[in-house]
Amino acid sequence: RAPRMARYAKTKRFSAKLGASWARTLQLVTLGAAIGIGAASQGCRTSNDDIDRWTTTAQGPRKLVAVLTHDKYPLEIRVEAAMGMVRMKARGGRRIGINGQDDQPGLLSALESIPPAVREKIVSRMVPRLEAEMKKEPPKAQAGQAAPADPSFDHKDAAYALLTHNEGTLVQGEEIKQRLRVALIDWSMTNFADRLEESSQLYGVEQVLRFLGADGVARLPPQLVPGAKKLDRMADLIAELGDAKTKAAGSQQLVAIAKDISSDHWVQQKSPLVDAANKASKLNPNPEQFKAQLDQYQEEELLRVFASMKKVGQPPAVEYLLDFAKSDKNEKRRAAALAALEGNLDKHDAKHVTSILDIASGADTPLTVRDIALRRVGELPRKQVVERLYGLFSNDNWKIRWVAAELVLKMSDTSQLDEFMGKLASVRHMALTEPLRYGALIGEMKGKDKPESSVRRLLGRDQAVPVRLSALGFYYEWGGKPDLSKIEGLMSDRAKVPSCSEGAEDCEWQCGVGEGKSQELKEIKTVGDFAQYCVKPAMEKRAVGKKDETKGK
Repeated sequence: RAPRMARYAKTKRFSAKLGASWARTLQLVTLGAAIGIGAASQGCRTSNDDIDRWTTTAQGPRKLVAVLTHDKYPLEIRVEAAMGMVRMKARGGRRIGINGQDDQPGLLSALESIPPAVREKIVSRMVPRLEAEMKKEPPKAQAGQAAPADPSFDHKDAAYALLTHNEGTLVQGEEIKQRLRVALIDWSMTNFADRLEESSQLYGVEQVLRFLGADGVARLPPQLVPGAKKLDRMADLIAELGDAKTKAAGSQQLVAIAKDISSDHWVQQKSPLVDAANKASKLNPNPEQFKAQLDQYQEEELLRVFASMKKVGQPPAVEYLLDFAKSDKNEKRRAAALAALEGNLDKHDAKHVTSILDIASGADTPLTVRDIALRRVGELPRKQVVERLYGLFSNDNWKIRWVAAELVLKMSDTSQLDEFMGKLASVRHMALTEPLRYGALIGEMKGKDKPESSVRRLLGRDQAVPVRLSALGFYYEWGGKPDLSKIEGLMSDRAKVPSCSEGAEDCEWQCGVGEGKSQELKEIKTVGDFAQYCVKPAMEKRAVGKKDETKGK
């Protein structure tokens, strides 16, 4: 029994040792397995290097979308995947990183599929990175090489896309939206002229600014400086999108540019450029020709600024243009300044009204300048300008009265026709063109009374000759065969027509009589001649009056 107990004790001790040994072995195996699993897990984890690599591989877009949309990945790596899609270069001309393609979603669609709470976290972490990239200076070109592509365009496109996709639902917080808007404004106002023309961008600068509205262009006026590129485009955007303050500032800047171009300093500054261009073209102009080149260059630049002033308008530009049209010696430039005032005169500003009327009625105003000035006068309320227009009826130049009278008739209705005819009655000299044109305009007048009912009482012998002639002019334009009896009484009217003033250009009293080759010019000396040889033939060609023809149609 003793030996058996000894053997048992030895066996028990051996088993204990064996158990302890297995336990230690199992611990080592378990620890090794844990280390192996951890190493394997670390080896399969997606890294930033993977993100960068996938931006250039064929299947990279799918992998990036998978990382961005799957909640098994840490938030920061999902943000990195989103930024990788922003950085991804165009493939086949398409920005698949942002917009995707037919069989592959891009950043926008991927974000749309993510629950809003998670998407907000991702987008809020993207924004600081977009801001930082949009603030970076464009890469500079190395010697003899073209400048690398500016990566800020990609990040600007992503910022704009986030704000606008699906009516802006990808960005939920107002603070984040405002940060993106500010970043887009800052980016657009930096290197504006160069960035405006970049063809690779997904969303053009003008498109971005139109989305931003008045805030987007509020910082454009300070960029309107002499010599700046894209002045016309900046002015267009200010005119289209700017609020009152921005437009006023833009107007003031355009005035400064116009003054600079009109100065001797500008001429001195541009002379070397024109000289260099002549040498490059192997031209050798004499001093007078060189001055003419500079004058033309100056005029072209000035007229471009006038065109921008017309779009922007506002008091600074209007007052400058009015003063320029009054004082400049160059007829073409004066006319251009007046043309730029179209739609910009303030009817409530007495200075504007007085200035344009002074130009229109000035004795030394060239005809082309006066003509455009009178067109601007025609944009003002009748009561403000009609008396000054009537004052032009006494001008010896019939063309001046003609334009002024046209304006009055266009501003008037039939209730004011007697007033017009009362002023016309005192005219001493007249051209045949005048009563024909006045009669045509009378037929277009609105009012309680029909034009013809107002005209018929003006045919009487008790009316002044210019009045009777203008009433006949109505039938020349509007009458037909059925109306011939209405003018029959004037066929025998021996009152003399007003003569042309001495030296009047294009003033004649002649009408063609007959048809075709047998037609001859008939001298018109009396009211009866006018009715017989000018008005009657025109009426006989129409079976009914023009008004009746229009009704029939």
